[in-house]
Formats: sequence, C-alpha cells, structure tokens
Amino acid sequence: MGATILSNDTIRPPRRTPLAGMLNRILGAGQRAGVLAEPTLDPQALMARMAARTGLEDFGDPWFERPWAALVDALQHEARLNRIGLFLAQMQFKKVLQDRLWAQDWFARYPEIRTRPLRRPVVIVGPMRSGTTRLHRLLASDSRFAHMRSFETICPVPRPGFDDGVADARPRMVRQAMMVARLANPRTLDIHPTGPFEPEEELGLLVASMWGMKHEAQWMVPSYGRWCEAQDATPAYRYLADLLRLIGWSQGESSLRPWILKTPQHMLDLPALLAVFPDARLIFTHRDPHAVVGSAASLAWNQTMLHSDHADPHAVGREWLRKSRLQIERMRAARKAIPAERMIDVHYDEMDRDWRGTMERIYRFIGFDIEPARAGLEAYVARCARLKRHPHRYSLAEFGLSAGMVQDQLGDYVRSFDIPLEEDEAGARNRRIRRSG
Repeated sequence: MGATILSNDTIRPPRRTPLAGMLNRILGAGQRAGVLAEPTLDPQALMARMAARTGLEDFGDPWFERPWAALVDALQHEARLNRIGLFLAQMQFKKVLQDRLWAQDWFARYPEIRTRPLRRPVVIVGPMRSGTTRLHRLLASDSRFAHMRSFETICPVPRPGFDDGVADARPRMVRQAMMVARLANPRTLDIHPTGPFEPEEELGLLVASMWGMKHEAQWMVPSYGRWCEAQDATPAYRYLADLLRLIGWSQGESSLRPWILKTPQHMLDLPALLAVFPDARLIFTHRDPHAVVGSAASLAWNQTMLHSDHADPHAVGREWLRKSRLQIERMRAARKAIPAERMIDVHYDEMDRDWRGTMERIYRFIGFDIEPARAGLEAYVARCARLKRHPHRYSLAEFGLSAGMVQDQLGDYVRSFDIPLEEDEAGARNRRIRRSG
C-alpha cells in the first residue's frame, strides 16, 4: 500500500539533481544578459500585470492579500530563494491571480455555480504522512462519492471558452509540468506519487487564497507559518468551497454525491472547516509520530532544497516537529466540540494489517453499503501493488532530531490514541513510549 521506510540509521539529506543546478545557472545567465526579466514578488505589480493580461479586474474577496503580504515578507527576509526559487514563486503567484480572475468571471456569468450544495462531505483529517492519501484514494474509487483529480487541484479553474466546448488543456499542461518536476526533483513524486487524473487533495484550493502549509513545505518561511497560525482561516475555506463548486460544475458532477476531501491543513483549521462544512463527517488518521515527523521533514526538505541554496535540514526538522505537535494539539482541542457520531479514528497500522476490515468499519460509519464498492477497492489495491516506485528512505537524525525529542513532545498523543510504534528496516523497534497508569 505504499508504506514508507523508517530507518534508524543516519542518512545524508539528498541533494539537488544536476538538472536543477543547471536550470539555476541558466536562469542567472539569462537575467544577467537581459534575455530574461528579473522576477518580482511585488503584489501590486503582479496584480496589475495579470489584470492587464486577462482583461479582468475582480480578484474576489480581498482577504487573500493579507496572507499573501505575510508570505512575501517571509520570502524576502527568510527564504533566501535562489534563481529557481524566485522564478517559481513569481510563476505560482501569477497563476493564483489568473485563476482568481477567471473564477470570478465564471461566477459572474453562471451565478448558479455558487448555489450548488456541498452536502455531508467525508473529510479525512490527519497529519502529513499518516496514510491520508491511501484512504482518500480508496474512497475515491467508489463512484458514489465525488472527488478532485490532480490536475484540478493544480489548475482548479477552467480556462475561458470551456463552456463553448473548447478542449480542456489542463490535464496536458499538468502532465508536462509533472514530467519537468520529475526530472528536476524526482524524489518528491516518489514520496507522493500522482498523475493528472489521480484522486488528489484540495490543497491547491487553499493555495488559491495564499493560505496554508503547502507554502511552508516549499519554502523556509517560519514567520508566515506563525502568522497563519494566529488567524481565522474561515475566509480561505469559504473560497475553497466556492472553487469546489466550480470544479463540480465543470465536471458535470451531481451535487447529490458527497465529496471526499482531505489535506493535512485541516488539522490546524478544524473550526474553519466545520464553519463552512457544518455537516461534515470526519475520519481521523493516526500514525506513529516518529514516522510522521521524519517523513514530513523529508518531504519538506526535498522541496525546500530546490528553492534555496541555503536550506538547512536541521532547521527543517525542528520546524516540522513543531508543526506536527501544533497540528495534533489543535486537532485534539477541536474534537471536544464534535459529536462522537460525527467522527471515527483509523490507525495507519490497521490499514496495513487489514485494510478490508478497516474499510468495512469506515463504510458503516459513513452509512454506505460497502458491497457496491468492493470491486473498485480491490482494483485500486491491485493497481498500487503493480506500480513500481522507489522506497521513501529517511531518518530523524538527518534532520537533527531523535526519537527522544519526538517522544518528549508527542508521547501523550501516542498514549491517548493507543498508537503502535513502527519498526525500522532492520526490524529494531523504536524506543517505546511508556504508558502512564
């Protein structure tokens, strides 16, 4: 089922590929020669540029400018971006602005889009690397649920002309972008394998509001992360819901089918999620935090090192230990206000030991008969077994962390949710967290 490998041995953090270094030099040479313009991250300049390019002016709720300002400030003072990092940041911001302009145009021309109901979504809530993707894709194999595809989270807004039958270019564009990404940074797609039509989380719908942990896993921007942690995320979730309605409309999706949603950001923002989706049913995933922290740090490192020549793996490790602890603290606090019948807990090792039995329990919770879904579930698991991928190797030590540090900060989480600890490649058990009376 694509489980990662946790090693107790120290592994040297991976370095950038030669191609990434070459692209960095080419960009620098082109900018020095005047062939390529120097990128800018100035919000007002980028907004004016994209308004002129599209001929549109309405970016929607201006709330997104607040997290964007915090992000740009952190990029300029903390991230130490190289040429690739600065170039990609500008491209990402321009794309978000273009999508916002196009989205508002769709909403203006088809007001019924924003009235589409989003009833009783099933939301998978868990830390990064806790098995949320596996569970999300299993449920997405059931045609009774609606789900997003990878090209839709990367490019959530249809291009102009979509309603007149113009071919949707988004899957082709995303496939090409994934090919370039694999060449420049192959490890990220090994850690989180995907394709344009694979079921995918709604992370990009939060990026559309310049919000969330995706930016923190891409760049070293701790002040931005702390700024977001002090804000009410409800405006970002309201915009997420509108984009989800737009995606359902563009899919020709029945509004009667419940959506399957998941992204680790929900761990931090459950009150906002429930304010926007008050009838959501919640599946909480849990995994040994030694594996969660090490794997999350590895995922962030494999992106951060591409964007900065000064990325520090130990700083990445400290930040993702802190972030993992905060996710768990906020999740536990928010659960106190959620009725027990609206949530269920699923352990990573349960899915490894008996995924069929675990899925039966989940379907009983959702209130759906599992029998019509069995063939799709089995087909998904069989397809995963056939796919060959490189194992995700990582260790706590390569990020300046130890089992003891994780135990000190997250031991109570393990005890409270009775989470089994995992074994490393050699079969040696990680140091157990002693259970209190």
